[in-house]
Amino acid sequence: MSIEQIKHLDQTIAIIIRSDFRSEGIEFFTPSMFSQQLGYMNRPTGHKIDPHVHNPVEREVLWTQEVLLIRSGKVRVDFYTDGRHYLESRILLAGDVILLAAGGHGFEMLEPSEMIEVKQGPYSGDQDKTRFDPVSEEKIKLPPTDSESS
Repeated sequence: MSIEQIKHLDQTIAIIIRSDFRSEGIEFFTPSMFSQQLGYMNRPTGHKIDPHVHNPVEREVLWTQEVLLIRSGKVRVDFYTDGRHYLESRILLAGDVILLAAGGHGFEMLEPSEMIEVKQGPYSGDQDKTRFDPVSEEKIKLPPTDSESS
């Protein structure tokens, strides 16, 4: 599955774009109210995007959303509700992109891994996150395709 949404009830917890995703033109995967907008562009040689500047628009951001690009390695991401209850996990590989939109998350590097992270700022230090104990290994839930690749 090239695009996967992790949901809990009606809430989007994460959006995963696998490295094999391909589409023509431009496609956005996030609703307009998300504070991080995640899109994909596939344009032919010679296609032009007009020069532009972004206008100052006042926005209120209450929750941090982050995007991770897995440059190399293999990473397991564990998803939690806002109440810190474990939901399920996925394996991310080199070239995969994930938007962490809501709920909680934790990671385990299954091999040496490089990631690029993009999120809103300014960073508020210890006020920005609440840490909690991870799910135990025996409770990890992966779909068949993820567990086969781990």
